[in-house]
Amino acid sequence: MTDLLTRPPSRRTPRQASDPGDRLNRRGSLEPREPGRPRRSLVLALVLACATLMTLDHVNDGAALDGPRRLVGEIYGPAESAVENVVEPVVAVPDWLRSHHAMAADIDRLQAENDQLRSELATSDFDRNRLQEYDDLTATADAIGQALVPARVVAIGPAQSFSRTVTIDAGSRAGLAPDQTVVNGQGLVGRVLRVTSTTATVLLVVDADSTVGGRVGQSMQVGFLHGRGDLGQDARLDLELVDQTYVPAQGETVVTWGSQDGAPYVAGVPVGTVTSVYSSLRETTQRAVIEPFVDFAALDLVGVVVPSGTESDRGIIEVDGSVQ
Repeated sequence: MTDLLTRPPSRRTPRQASDPGDRLNRRGSLEPREPGRPRRSLVLALVLACATLMTLDHVNDGAALDGPRRLVGEIYGPAESAVENVVEPVVAVPDWLRSHHAMAADIDRLQAENDQLRSELATSDFDRNRLQEYDDLTATADAIGQALVPARVVAIGPAQSFSRTVTIDAGSRAGLAPDQTVVNGQGLVGRVLRVTSTTATVLLVVDADSTVGGRVGQSMQVGFLHGRGDLGQDARLDLELVDQTYVPAQGETVVTWGSQDGAPYVAGVPVGTVTSVYSSLRETTQRAVIEPFVDFAALDLVGVVVPSGTESDRGIIEVDGSVQ
């Protein structure tokens, strides 16, 4: 009795309601439907719907479905456009990144080519002038009948030294020696004063202490050319003629008279033209003012006269214009 009163009531688990999708197995018990498996009735309905739509689509060229098609288009068309507007930029990001890198590479390449063209344009005049100087120097070798060692002016003597000199980048290794004539494509530059193994100092013909024997080309009258020490546009030479009675005409050309054995000056090198004639009352002589052909403020490529066949560390421009 006591056990009956104290025993807790038994709990029966209520049977869960069967799912409409459950089916009876061969034993007569309910068997739950497999998850994710469509019902047979749903599959059958979809098959019938598809068959119906296919039939209607073949009747009168699908006229029966024009209305539903139009309705679906009006409903889903704007939605499709909106989705495309959202998705298209996202899909295009990889292509944009690839094209951006390619464009950056093209910009860098074009910038490098532009810089190269600007550099070539900036130096084109300089290169053209140097080429012209070399051509003129070759013509000078042929005109005066002398072999030349080409050299470039690398320094100009200071004005404080009261002398007009320049330093060239050729010395004894190039076959140079003191008292050799120096010319360029326009005419007489000066003479070699001293040399080292790799450089030489040239005394310009416009130096105040320079004296050069000159000859007036038309009359063959001779005299002595003296420098004034000026450079640039104001550079002038004074020609003191031996025959005091002769007055050279304006515009006559003056060339070098020439020294014994061609040192320090060879004969026939153009010096300048007569610009005017004046009389010196103190010395009772007449002098002609000569404007030199050479622009001494812009000296670059020069040639030093050497005997043909001289051993040199560089090419020598021969009389015929060839380089040996």
